[in-house]
Amino acid sequence: MNKFQILIARAVFPEVIARLSQTFEVETNPADEIWTQPQFIERLQGKVGAFTTGGERVDAEVLAACPDLKIVANMSVGYNNFDVPAMTAAGVVATNAPDVLTETTADFGFALLMATARRVTESEHYLRAGKWTKWSYDMFAGSDVHGATLGILGMGRIGQGIARRGAHGFGMNVIYHNRSRLSPELEAGCKARYVSKDELLQSADHLVLVLPYSAESHHAIGAAEIAKMKPTATLINIARGGIVDDAALAAALRDKRIAAAGLDVFEGEPKVHPDLLTVPNVVLTPHIASATRPTRLAMANLAADNLVGFLTQGKPLTALNPEVLKR
Repeated sequence: MNKFQILIARAVFPEVIARLSQTFEVETNPADEIWTQPQFIERLQGKVGAFTTGGERVDAEVLAACPDLKIVANMSVGYNNFDVPAMTAAGVVATNAPDVLTETTADFGFALLMATARRVTESEHYLRAGKWTKWSYDMFAGSDVHGATLGILGMGRIGQGIARRGAHGFGMNVIYHNRSRLSPELEAGCKARYVSKDELLQSADHLVLVLPYSAESHHAIGAAEIAKMKPTATLINIARGGIVDDAALAAALRDKRIAAAGLDVFEGEPKVHPDLLTVPNVVLTPHIASATRPTRLAMANLAADNLVGFLTQGKPLTALNPEVLKR
């Protein structure tokens, strides 16, 4: 009996490839090349499943050119590379990898917050450049984290994890805004208070963005929103590029309209807006919030579980469009 053919679009852990190869005929990308859309389509020919990492766009054009495709499994929790309605219309299951990266990503979000508030990157650059010659009372004086007001925009699992770290670990006053308010039990567990978006912007000492990207959240933080923030505030984005207007943020940082920013995601990444590279009061990391080996392996294994579960039993674990399964 012939095995189903699947495509792994980027380099992944060898043990995950070996595991999938036990069940499927697998084409891989060991050179970890970034394929163009025509190259991606070419490699998808004859494949019933694809393992993607979040950068491979699956839209109506790709789906029309790949009639054998039945499932695409993202290794990431984000899925803005998927046109989910188009996939649903084509009868293709879309899956992502939620939950397994929640705590690791919350750890990193809080680490980025602290590095930004305490000017860690800026001061390290100063030291490495040989500029540290004496102590001074205001040298790289940042802002406190303990006891400060932590604002969270987007209160899903990761947002709640950051809230718990701030409230329970650092005695922070936690406020949040979300499309829908959390249950009283979840609010109590996070010691978090629901507020309007305007109050969030105006009150937060440290504002962390953890909302999913969509057309509605595009530039949710732009020049107008930044203007409402305290001049002493910091802005942390571990959500998705495009949620922040990076050009407006760079201008605000340059003009000291807010104190600092910490960014793990960017519009058009891996390209970074050049103005962000010229301002000192920003911590920049290359989309690594989930980057621990155990977590990334768990993400890859969940994507593999979705492929195996669907193609052998019709039961993916984390379908984004479960209505396809009812056809």
